[in-house]
Amino acid sequence: MIELKSEFLRTLSERGYIHQQTDAESLDRCANSGIVTAYIGFDATADSLHVGSLVQIMMLRRLQQAGHRPIVLMGGGTTKVGDPSGRDESRQLLTDEQIGANIAGIREIFGHYLRFDDSPSGALMANNDDWLSGLMFIPFLREIGRHFSINRMLTMDSVKLRLEREQPLTFLEFNYMILQGYDFVELNKRYGCILQMGGSDQWGNILQGVELGRRVRERELFGLTSPLITTGSGAKMGKTASGAVWLSGKRRSAYDYWQFWRNTEDGDVGRFLRMFTDLPLAEISRLEQLKGAEINEAKKILATETTRLCHGDDEARKATDTAAKAFTGIAAEGLPTMTLGPDAQMSVIDAVVQLGMAASKGEARRLIEQGGVKLNDRTVPTAAATVSAADLDERGTARLAVGKKRHGLIKRG
Repeated sequence: MIELKSEFLRTLSERGYIHQQTDAESLDRCANSGIVTAYIGFDATADSLHVGSLVQIMMLRRLQQAGHRPIVLMGGGTTKVGDPSGRDESRQLLTDEQIGANIAGIREIFGHYLRFDDSPSGALMANNDDWLSGLMFIPFLREIGRHFSINRMLTMDSVKLRLEREQPLTFLEFNYMILQGYDFVELNKRYGCILQMGGSDQWGNILQGVELGRRVRERELFGLTSPLITTGSGAKMGKTASGAVWLSGKRRSAYDYWQFWRNTEDGDVGRFLRMFTDLPLAEISRLEQLKGAEINEAKKILATETTRLCHGDDEARKATDTAAKAFTGIAAEGLPTMTLGPDAQMSVIDAVVQLGMAASKGEARRLIEQGGVKLNDRTVPTAAATVSAADLDERGTARLAVGKKRHGLIKRG
């Protein structure tokens, strides 16, 4: 492992963004000696991005914070083709009007994370439809297509997995990686862009662009990917029972967004604070050491900081206040309550029965095994789980819920 000298790559490394890169030493040298222009591509398949894209958004933010220039490349052209990466079937083709409306919605989101201006590090939003739609097909294939080996393209995960599952892959989609590689070359030509970043599923496509830049423009280009982000329980980041966690307030309220982060699993708090907030690393180190009920305070900070970035200070403050009032409201509604001694511990099964939220221990066990019981907004993972004084918050209370309608309170005795 080389000693990183540039602020940009050090930050990416310290905060857990780096999975693969093509030439860390050379890229570090470029980032330490001048302004690096880098891009990440986003297809315009909806009028909002979701939490699954937040790692890439934050990477562009880290780039700009370190004094470099980020390019948000909107796939106005490639959206007409459809990225086959990670998909079992073709995407629905959108009209030009739908794509334009989606790009406008996504532009609003990026305005919260990046600074768009004419300064050397000012962010730029480009649209690959500006050059892709004007290509003449035969000349393009002669000039660019000859640099792509069909043998190698068939080994790419985005192609190989679809074929192995005997799912259809259209010739239109098959050309996606050629167009993406060409995007990198075109951005290098227009803006001096030397780095493409993306998720780990884009590694093969990024390498094609790096190699195409060497062959067509005789330029050294770089690639860097982030790891696939999953929760401690193995779930894909941003996927919930109710669907995608959208970044647009038109699709998901700031309060619901706050609640999503408040419900982070204990073991993910430190990692998510590093990746998705601007808090100093020393403060994050302190917060991730909290145990028991105290970890809930770190989760509230995570929720507030992520909501502040996505929705602004006012909405984050409102979400925090609403959450506090909601708890107070539940506590004041005469819900069934039980007490717990300072050193006492009991099974969640017994607590559910004692609070009258299940008729028997057998029913309580089944509810837990079906994922229907929550303690302090966290799903109880096993029927062997217990509740103790460590689960009580600073007010000396803990919340137990069965489904959406049955609630109970556990108080310090």
